[in-house]
Amino acid sequence: MAKTKKTKDNSATGNQGCGCCNVETVVSIDERGQMVLPKEMREKAGIKPGDRLAVISCCDSGGKVCCLTLVKAESLSGMVKDFLGPIMKDITQ
Repeated sequence: MAKTKKTKDNSATGNQGCGCCNVETVVSIDERGQMVLPKEMREKAGIKPGDRLAVISCCDSGGKVCCLTLVKAESLSGMVKDFLGPIMKDITQ
């Protein structure tokens, strides 16, 4: 498990990988199950009205969802192709 350290701006970052993972904001879920992604985060991520986001979950060893990640749906297909492309190439050769 990666250690978490506090950076100068008090965001949490792991000490492995690219160091680009930060706790940017905390959101609440209302009684209808909706949340608001703050304007600053939408602007920083280039998210505009009408954009679609894929929700990706990670589960702990007990099967309980412990992490949710939002990915622009348009980026997801490229990620899948980048991941599966080399695997499929190896299989078909």
